[in-house]
Amino acid sequence: MPELPEVQALVDFLGERAVGHVVARVDVASIAVLKTFDPPVTSLAGLTVSAAGRRGKFLDLDVDGLHLVTHLSRAGWLHWRNELPAAPPKPGKGPIALRLHLDIGGGFDLTEAGTQKRLAVYVVRDPLDVPGISRLGPEPLDDDFTIERFAALLEGQRVQIKGLLRDQGVIAGIGNAYSDEILHVAKMSPYRLAATLDADDIATLYDAMRSTLTDAVERARGLAAADLKAEKKLGMRVHGRAGEACPVCGDTVREVSFATSFLDYCPTCQTGGKPLADRRMSKLLK
Repeated sequence: MPELPEVQALVDFLGERAVGHVVARVDVASIAVLKTFDPPVTSLAGLTVSAAGRRGKFLDLDVDGLHLVTHLSRAGWLHWRNELPAAPPKPGKGPIALRLHLDIGGGFDLTEAGTQKRLAVYVVRDPLDVPGISRLGPEPLDDDFTIERFAALLEGQRVQIKGLLRDQGVIAGIGNAYSDEILHVAKMSPYRLAATLDADDIATLYDAMRSTLTDAVERARGLAAADLKAEKKLGMRVHGRAGEACPVCGDTVREVSFATSFLDYCPTCQTGGKPLADRRMSKLLK
C-alpha cells in the first residue's frame, strides 16, 4: 500500500506534469471506484488542474476548486502515460479503473490489481467532505507535530504501538511497511503497549518516526511514478525481508502473519532475542 512517502512523491510528480493543464475528459472503467456522485466526475472536463496535494495517504488534485481525491488502498496505483489512447478503456476489462486525459494528450490511469477492490475516488468541493480525510490525525512531518503533541497522543493508550502508528485517526500517513521500519529503528517491539512508554522511549520513537519518514520522502523525491514501488522495497530494512539478515545485527528477520496482513521485525534488535508468537496465540514464545 502506498504510504506517506510514496503519495508525497506522486504529488510532486503530478505537480510537475499535470498542474496547469486542462482536463480533457475522464473515463470511468469501474463505476465501483467512484464513491461520490455530486458533483459528477464529468464536471472536471474543461477545468484546469491548479494544484496537487496530500492528506495522509489520500492524493488530492485541485481542479479549479473541485477536488479529485484518490485513496490507492492496498493494490491501487497511478500510471502516468505521455500518450493515452483515444478509445476509452473497456468497463470490467483489465486493471484500469479510471483514466484522466489532459489537453497535452497524456494523463494517467488509476489501476487496481487483485480481487479485493478498495481503490476509492471522490469528486468533492471540499476535501473534508471525504470521510477518511475528515477523521485523519495530525501529519507526522508537520512542523507543529512536536514531541509534546506526540506524547499526548500516546498517553493512556493501552494498545500495541504497531497498531497505534497505523491508526489514521491518531497519526496520518503511516501504514504497515513504515510502522515496521520505524519500530526497527526505535528498537521497539511491535507488541509493546503505548501506555508503557516512558519519556525516553517516547523521544526515541518520535525521532525514529521523523527520521524514517523523512529519509523515505527524500529517497522518493524526483522519481517517476513507475519507479516508486521498487524504491520503496529497496529502502526497507525489515519489512518484506523475512528470512534475510537484519542490516544492523545480522539476526534473521522474522514475520508474524495475520489474516489479512503481516509484520516483520528483528528479534535481537526489538524483542530481546525472543521470537514473537503469531497473534492468534496471543503471547510470546517461551
